[in-house]
This record gives sequence, structure tokens and C-alpha cells, in this order.
Amino acid sequence: MLADNARFHHAVLHADWRNDCAERFSLLFLPPYSPELNPIERVWKLTRRLATHNRYFAHVDEVAHAVESIFEKWLVANNTLSKLCAII
Repeated sequence: MLADNARFHHAVLHADWRNDCAERFSLLFLPPYSPELNPIERVWKLTRRLATHNRYFAHVDEVAHAVESIFEKWLVANNTLSKLCAII
């Protein structure tokens, strides 16, 4: 499994499980700071641009609603997500 280098991916909490599954499962880590290699970073960048950029929100619920409205458009496979995630 490919994972970013978030500290919780290295957690002692699941170290025993990772070791038990080492023959059939392993984590491959991206370099420490490499947002350009992590597709979710591109998705978040576009989400922020479409939903929150240059807008004022009086309450956090309004931010959540704005972001969720973008995600609702992406519930089914589409060209935008395919390009952002480099799925060919």
C-alpha cells in the first residue's frame, strides 16, 4: 500500500499487525514532503478553489456544506477526478 509519511502511518499501535502481515502486506512511503506525488493533494487544491477560495463563512457548518456540495458532484467517476488522480 502506498502511503504518505503521516506519523500515524508509522504508529506503534499497529506495528504488530504490520509485522504479522509483512509477507502479504507492506506500506511503501512517499518521500517526507511530496504533495505533488499524492493525488489527494490535487483534489483538495481544486476543492478549496471551487468551494472556499475568496469566500467568507460565518460558521464552520457553511464551510462543510460548500465542500460537500463539490464532493457530491464527484460521487461518480468523472474526467475531473481521473485527471487529478492521473487515472488513465
